[in-house]
Amino acid sequence: MASYDYDLFVIGGGSGGVRAGRVAASLGKKVGIAEEYRYGGTCVIRGCVPKKLYVYASQFSETFEDAKGFGWEVGESRFNWKALVAAKEKEITRLEGLYRKGLDNAGAAIFNTRAELVGPNSVRLLNEDRVVTAERIVIAVGGHPSPHPALPGNEFCISSNEAFDLAELPKSILIAGGGYIAVEFANIFHGLGVETTLIYRGKEILSRFDHDLRHGLHKEMEAKGIKILCEDVLQSITVDGEGRRVAETKNHGVLTVDQVMLALGRVPNTGALGLEKAGVTVDEQGAIVVDAFSRTSAPGIYALGDVTNRVQLTPVAIHEAMCFIETEYRNNPTSPDHDLIATAVFSQPEIGTVGLTEEDAARKFEDLEIYRAEFRPMKATLSGRSEKMIMKLIVNAVDRKVLGAHILGHDAGEMAQLLGVSLKGGVTKDVFDRTMAVHPTAAEELVTMYSPTYRIKNGERQ
Repeated sequence: MASYDYDLFVIGGGSGGVRAGRVAASLGKKVGIAEEYRYGGTCVIRGCVPKKLYVYASQFSETFEDAKGFGWEVGESRFNWKALVAAKEKEITRLEGLYRKGLDNAGAAIFNTRAELVGPNSVRLLNEDRVVTAERIVIAVGGHPSPHPALPGNEFCISSNEAFDLAELPKSILIAGGGYIAVEFANIFHGLGVETTLIYRGKEILSRFDHDLRHGLHKEMEAKGIKILCEDVLQSITVDGEGRRVAETKNHGVLTVDQVMLALGRVPNTGALGLEKAGVTVDEQGAIVVDAFSRTSAPGIYALGDVTNRVQLTPVAIHEAMCFIETEYRNNPTSPDHDLIATAVFSQPEIGTVGLTEEDAARKFEDLEIYRAEFRPMKATLSGRSEKMIMKLIVNAVDRKVLGAHILGHDAGEMAQLLGVSLKGGVTKDVFDRTMAVHPTAAEELVTMYSPTYRIKNGERQ
């Protein structure tokens, strides 16, 4: 029988890797885990958590304005970028400490080093220049923003990684991309007083979301003063004598700004990881190929989270880690369930969504009922804002099952979580109709849309 240094070795200290390592160690397994940067991974250190903190910060400019409509006399306000960066750093350092503490309390060996595969069951710890062996290896190294190497002058641009820690808040910024990262940062910078422009090659932002929410958010962002240039791309970036970025675009001429941010997708962190030495197969994008149980092509090696390019969301990586534990250490083969994942875009206003969009549902089902409400939320009545909320339910007319639920408006993300539970349980529109409303709330619209706004039959709107 082979003897190994560890029962499990985890490469990558993000949410998925830490969860797998901590739980395995708590079950009495000998676990080692290595991270080359900071424990917590993309989400905690340079992703979801600091982004949400910056979203909160950027909302105060509107909150101060709204307060006047409710009788408050708000004095002069000033924003201190460096204070926000310092507060963010303090919080993510605290969270990193909790990640480390959890691993330590469970008995895992924590390594602060890059780790690379050197064979089927072997891992080299670079900082210590030694090789350790493990019966099972989990690769959970995540991904990084694409540097878009084909763009001349990409070296003069920043990504979401650098956006959190800029030495100074720019007066103007151009953000390339139309996905949720680009949209969220456009709203963040605008809310902090930065002149913000978004440039995107597609016809409309947020290509995978329901068209009503995409159009609605686009309209609200432009109403706030964010410039959105669709069906256009960057052709080159240069720097002028004052250090400003000069962006040549295909259709809108030259744009001169203080910063250019690229939010053009993410790339798995599989470079120079030694995957070929261990017999681990990757796809054309460099993502590790796994089966339904997160097993790679190499026996004893597994992969979780963004490095597999399945669904790039933190809760998904954690869920995949727990499925790995169930399968490998609890004799309960469990495949990750990637169906009906509730998602939030922390734009301003927010998007919360779960299930099929109208477009996707129309391709799969012959007869649909679409329930749609657009209204001015109660808070906007005294604040004087014209911002609208949109709520939408996609229903299969045959069995009344709710196939999708989509919200644009304040707290949409919070509502989407509960809608996710309902749709996961197979809820029908009749259940929505029998549910009492919570009044006065925006969410009550979800249970008071009794008649279809329109129907779609065989892909055609009726």
